Amino acid sequence: MPVSKSLSKIKKNMNANGKKPTVHPKGRKFHQLNRATLREGKIASKKKAHNERKSNELSRVKFIQDVINMDEFKDIRAFSNDQTIIFIEQFISRDDAELDDLKKKRRANRPPTNKQLILQGKRDLEMEEFKKGFLCPDLNDEKNVEFLRKWNHSFGSMSTLKLIRINSKGERVAGGNVATITADAKEAAANAAALAKEDVDME
Repeated sequence: MPVSKSLSKIKKNMNANGKKPTVHPKGRKFHQLNRATLREGKIASKKKAHNERKSNELSRVKFIQDVINMDEFKDIRAFSNDQTIIFIEQFISRDDAELDDLKKKRRANRPPTNKQLILQGKRDLEMEEFKKGFLCPDLNDEKNVEFLRKWNHSFGSMSTLKLIRINSKGERVAGGNVATITADAKEAAANAAALAKEDVDME
């Protein structure tokens, strides 16, 4: 019979006889619990990082959707790369007013608040991405612009949306939907292989 892999199942099996189990630090049960705990920690950490990345993609697409649906842009069928980088710059600077306010309120010789560090860190990461190639909807494509204007804000429907990468010079660089999907597939395969190896080691 295969050994239980999940932490909850292992604990349940150890308590099956109704008695408090004795776990020796060098024993088999201790190592089994330790491996299961580490395994669940890795899964939770990867899931959190994945969700944060998806949430960030949603927020930037929603921001650009709001911009192109403004009265001054709603009749434009497609946008140039120069216009797109202006939208990206506006997105990256969305928290600048709050960030400047936090800096002004900070007392002399006092460390920055957690909020300031978070906002500054987010801005720095996005600026770094922008230099190399910022992931955003392809606004050169009329059909893509039309779809984006009617997008329902769900991540599932984003698979239909064409995404590209544009750097701070207005140049289109490698990346986008195909690169993102390939990266996800490679990540999923690597995770599955690592977990499968752990499962074998635990048996």
